[in-house]
Amino acid sequence: MTHSNIAPETKAAGADLSLAFDDLRYTLESYRSANEERLAEIEARQSADPLTEEKLARMDAALDDTMRRIDRITLDRARPALASDGAARDPLVAEHKAAFAAYVRSGEAGGLKRLEAKALSAGSGPDGGYLAPSTVESEILRRLAAVSPIRSLATVRTISSGTYKKAFSTTGPASGWVAETAARTQTNAPTLAELSFPAMELYAMPAATQTLLDDAIVNIDQWIAEEVESAFAEQEGAAFVTGDGTDKPKGFLAYSTVAEASWSWGNIGVLNTGVAGAFPASTPSDVLVDLVYALKAGYRQNAAFVMNRKTQAAIRKFKDSTGSYLWQPPASAGAPATLLGFPLVEAEDMPNIANNAVSIAFGDFRRGYLVVDRAGVRILRDPYSAKPYVLFYTTKRVGGGVQDFAAIKGLKFAA
Repeated sequence: MTHSNIAPETKAAGADLSLAFDDLRYTLESYRSANEERLAEIEARQSADPLTEEKLARMDAALDDTMRRIDRITLDRARPALASDGAARDPLVAEHKAAFAAYVRSGEAGGLKRLEAKALSAGSGPDGGYLAPSTVESEILRRLAAVSPIRSLATVRTISSGTYKKAFSTTGPASGWVAETAARTQTNAPTLAELSFPAMELYAMPAATQTLLDDAIVNIDQWIAEEVESAFAEQEGAAFVTGDGTDKPKGFLAYSTVAEASWSWGNIGVLNTGVAGAFPASTPSDVLVDLVYALKAGYRQNAAFVMNRKTQAAIRKFKDSTGSYLWQPPASAGAPATLLGFPLVEAEDMPNIANNAVSIAFGDFRRGYLVVDRAGVRILRDPYSAKPYVLFYTTKRVGGGVQDFAAIKGLKFAA
């Protein structure tokens, strides 16, 4: 007789995921059947029946719901345990965790004060809050990487200062070919410029009842990470796309855009659809192909599409010359949907399709966009401002901006 070591919750999650994929396949087949019906009506009568359009819209919403369900289940399954065995055996980590738990549950700050005095930590104390244990910070960052769309694509650097500076050559590297024994001619000095990425303060303020804090079985570290996850991810997601760089990261759509034919460093190159606020009526998918090949080959290898859900819904109806749909659902749990064979990442802060809107971005965001995290998450316990609840003012410092302007291209819905 054999016994399974798989926990019941894991089995249940696996069953839910399997059912969700079955629902996705069934809904997608129905959606495509309804779209074929719509296309046949347009061909026969030059317009689609409103009932068919309404049916397609309902199925499109059902597809979105199913995709969200799959994302949620996958994320829940992927969340790691808060502390590893190695962290638990580290006496300093264990001491910090114990002192932090005492502070969160009862407001006793003596242990944290001693630890931060030992570490010569700047800004500690009641006014600035206290550093959360490294396990809490790691958990928050892992969760953000899973739910913050641009962070999951971009390069992420952790720094200890307030600003990350990066030098780059505006004229390219000074190099050339030469024979082994030939004289080396003097090369021109490179023209260097500097990119600066300051880390701005991001905060969340989850609330807890004293009853929850007194409950010894509640994992306080896990609770804080869960509570700030969505708040941080929502603010980050908006800033990395459209942030103006004032007290927040600078989003890639906040930079100047120029026509791809006249692109220069410091700008984001864009292609126009040729129709104000819409795709072309004839062969609309051609502009997507043009967007893909506006990017140099070296960037295309790791490139992805970024758009919001409404734009994705419009693209789901597109087919290639052989009649195959360009949009394909995820092949497995945790995998993204694909468009023209490239991953498609949803970022709800991308603009809707509208006149002059850059609603679709395509590029190698790992090379193109940089996210800067300043080490440390600080938490200030506030039992007074919202009695009988206890507030936890949680802050981290984050910056971001484009680091390679050749790696990201946009599709502008303009004539």
